Amino acid sequence: MTDSATLGLFGLGTMGSALSLNILEKGFALHVTNLRPEVVGQFRQEAERDGLAERLHGADSLESMVAAMAPPRAIILMIPSGDPVDETIAKLVPLLDKGDTIIDAGNADFHVTRRRTAEVEALGFTYIGMGVSGGEDGARHGPAMMVGGSPAAWDGIRAVIESISAKFNGAPCADHFGPDGAGHFVKTVHNGIEYADMQLIAETYGVMRNGQGQTPSQIGDVFEKWNAGVLESYLVEITAKVLHATDKQSGQPAVDVIVDAAGQKGTGRWTVIEAVRLGQSANVIEAGVAARAWSSEGEARVAGSAIFDAPRDPLALSEADLETALLVARIVSYAQGFRILGAASVEYDWSINFARVAEVWRAGCIIRSSLLDDIASAFRGDLPEGQLIFSEVFAKVIRDGLPALRRVVGAAIAGGHPVPALASALGFLDTMRAARGTADVIQAQRDFFGYHGFEHIDGRRDQHGPWWD
Repeated sequence: MTDSATLGLFGLGTMGSALSLNILEKGFALHVTNLRPEVVGQFRQEAERDGLAERLHGADSLESMVAAMAPPRAIILMIPSGDPVDETIAKLVPLLDKGDTIIDAGNADFHVTRRRTAEVEALGFTYIGMGVSGGEDGARHGPAMMVGGSPAAWDGIRAVIESISAKFNGAPCADHFGPDGAGHFVKTVHNGIEYADMQLIAETYGVMRNGQGQTPSQIGDVFEKWNAGVLESYLVEITAKVLHATDKQSGQPAVDVIVDAAGQKGTGRWTVIEAVRLGQSANVIEAGVAARAWSSEGEARVAGSAIFDAPRDPLALSEADLETALLVARIVSYAQGFRILGAASVEYDWSINFARVAEVWRAGCIIRSSLLDDIASAFRGDLPEGQLIFSEVFAKVIRDGLPALRRVVGAAIAGGHPVPALASALGFLDTMRAARGTADVIQAQRDFFGYHGFEHIDGRRDQHGPWWD
């Protein structure tokens, strides 16, 4: 593929349409089509309203779109993950010329991306798995983009991707992170951190609402203030806006008319599954995923509230402690995400540049926050034991903030307020600061019931306890 590749896009749903307008706005010609051909005409009208139709070429089918494109071609798939992608690839392969590129820009399982890369490239084509974050607004005005594929494939699309991506101080929030599934894996971990961050924010809201009796609007004021400080981030910003919103029909706070059952599309679960498979327990992310699962059990929770009859006690916590607790827990959630990235990078020989990951996440994506500059700097500096939480800047924040996190978690638990993600962050930090923990007992148990052996403190391996004498 060369810099002059002809661009095509299949799938004009919400994200596909937004990304197409972004591409056209940046001056690139674009061929588009959709499974339902009438959508192409509707999209043309939208492009015309924005004055962007001059470089747009619509087609009523995938076959006619490819036929109208001069090789080399680069075709972006903006369709649901799973079988639809495999089915589309099967349709595309007979239509393409050697050297053409297929770009999957959906939320794909990186294992599947690795398999597709091998299959497609064995046929003489190029395959790219690209994570796109930022929702509809990001796709339209500049998302964060995480690319996986061969370096040559990246070179062929780099100008387009960097042009349409979000910018942070003028620098594109897009980069190539390694071969095959690397880009989709970075996006998966991004989404896992997103789950954790959203849960941490929700728990903090819960403590203030149910433990301190504050109204959504009052809490919104606090989040708005926090967003001007160390907690500055997209999720804190929109939480303030959500909490200030009023339901037009009832006049109640908008959050009060929403059923408390959170949906999930699977990427958070993928993060947890891969973390465990790679020997990394990202317990704050796990708590975020678990809390969403529990939230769907509304009837059971109603029954539980009656059976256990345990009213929640009021909480005397300062706003400063809540802010600091959320900050420290958020640092842990990012750190655990990067631990997973590190393990996968070694496992799959990706050589992911973690500083660049942090920089790409600084704008356009859902987890963008002021922390990411410090994270990038930490990865470019000295990281004791390779741990983000041990870096000079974050170690001080955590040391100073641990008492606040402990007060918030301790008070919430004592008062009967659920804080699984905040508590997980505290548990992780307490474990990582314990020079000697309790795994010695576990190893003794394993040896007792299974003759598994253990390592002696003097360095001798495959030792057995006196219970076998």
